[in-house]
Amino acid sequence: MIEASAPGKLYIAGEYAVVEAGHPAIIVAVDQFITVSLEQNEEYGSIRSFQYGELPILWTRQDGQLVLDKRENPFHYILAAMELTEQYAQEQGKELSFYELSVTSELDNSTGKKYGLGSSGAVTVATVKALCKYYQLDVTKKQVFKLAALAHLSVQGNGSCGDIAASVYGGWIAFTTFERQWVADKFKNETLTTLLALVWPELSIQPLTPPRDLRLVIGWTGSPASTSSLVDKVTKQREMDQASYQRFLQDSKECVEALIQAFEENDIPEIQEKIRLNRQLLLGMSKKTGVVIETPALKKLCDLAETYHGAAKSSGAGGGDCGIVLFRQKEGMLPLITAWEKEEITNLPLHVYFDKETELGG
Repeated sequence: MIEASAPGKLYIAGEYAVVEAGHPAIIVAVDQFITVSLEQNEEYGSIRSFQYGELPILWTRQDGQLVLDKRENPFHYILAAMELTEQYAQEQGKELSFYELSVTSELDNSTGKKYGLGSSGAVTVATVKALCKYYQLDVTKKQVFKLAALAHLSVQGNGSCGDIAASVYGGWIAFTTFERQWVADKFKNETLTTLLALVWPELSIQPLTPPRDLRLVIGWTGSPASTSSLVDKVTKQREMDQASYQRFLQDSKECVEALIQAFEENDIPEIQEKIRLNRQLLLGMSKKTGVVIETPALKKLCDLAETYHGAAKSSGAGGGDCGIVLFRQKEGMLPLITAWEKEEITNLPLHVYFDKETELGG
């Protein structure tokens, strides 16, 4: 039995702008995981996930393609990760085999509701990592990121892959995405081995060290949101007002770059100020596009945090899910959590996950 895990993530700043190459975001990995287990089988493969019922989905190969027995299935990300990693394994001279794959997730609650912690990214990364172990592929973290990013984009199409980076690297990271068209063009003409070895334009994944007294508090509104559909809506609307969208991109870039510098200088008041500024930039963009990012519940979450001296904003695409609050030490944290409870906002008792694995190299 082979196992691999990948943590969930939360966006701290830079949402929406990060889907454009070269525009930074800060993302953090959290200590809730998706785990993928693999066990060899002789005649067919299967995928089992508690989240979608205990019955396994069977798969086989036809003309070298992975084929599921069910046409409608919730396993697109897993299957894409399997296809890409197996393609890479074949290029490395490995013989493919069948295996039973099972998934367990801590990134949803007991009823299967998503917390907005990046479960699709985490399951893609965990699947790639498990298969790299299974086929004994010697890969770096950058190669795992690239394999998982290619798999994820083949399904979602419009993400930044920042959640992939957080799941691969752990901890706090500053991230800018790559030129997608350049990668897509290379993918058509190069082997996967060559593509993974190339420098991807604009891609940057930089670990950050948070100030020792910085505290992260996470609130969950109880209403899941669809990242891909929200990003689609913003993309559609921004075409009608390119000038204001370009202003938003530039303002977001300057804000997040200043935030990264504040991390490097251990300047908590400046970090808090830039978190508040990023919230205002997102609200301005929301107003221009008509896409609801800060729901009434998220507004309540953030406004309450501000009354207890925290710097708060929505996390990720918004539209529901989580808000984040940054405090200096424990100032105001406990009263805030009590105030949230009265408003039916759940504090998620998560911690930042730092990757201690060494087998995947740099």
